Amino acid sequence: MDISSILSPECATIAAPGMSKKRALELISQLANQRHPQLDQQQLFESLLAREKMGSTGIGQGIALPHGRLQEVDQAFAVFVKCDEAIPYDAIDGQPVDLLFALFVPEDSCKQHLSTLASMAERLNNKETCRSLRKAHSEDELYQLVTA
Repeated sequence: MDISSILSPECATIAAPGMSKKRALELISQLANQRHPQLDQQQLFESLLAREKMGSTGIGQGIALPHGRLQEVDQAFAVFVKCDEAIPYDAIDGQPVDLLFALFVPEDSCKQHLSTLASMAERLNNKETCRSLRKAHSEDELYQLVTA
């Protein structure tokens, strides 16, 4: 899967220390809104929260895959956040999270959405990939690594 088809450079960022799960989801929503100003930032945030209420999207090993469905979206898009400091996230392994790949999809595109999440989970399951992402010093480097 070509990640660059859904992730733009301005939607890959390194978050400063002191984040919480809520603040990380707000940052994701803010970045998504900056890239797609026609979408309401609060709605973006609420779509992520709605999914988190069904169960944590923290898949273990410091990785989370938050995602939301939106009626106003006709194409999937992503946001990638690397936290300088891991944050408590209620992940399945109980470990804090420092890599968040967020996906926003059209409300009715379940198959594509699951395929994209599975593809990204597989990529992030590679320890060398995660190690490289965690060592990234700039947002440009982060984007290059996540889309490689």
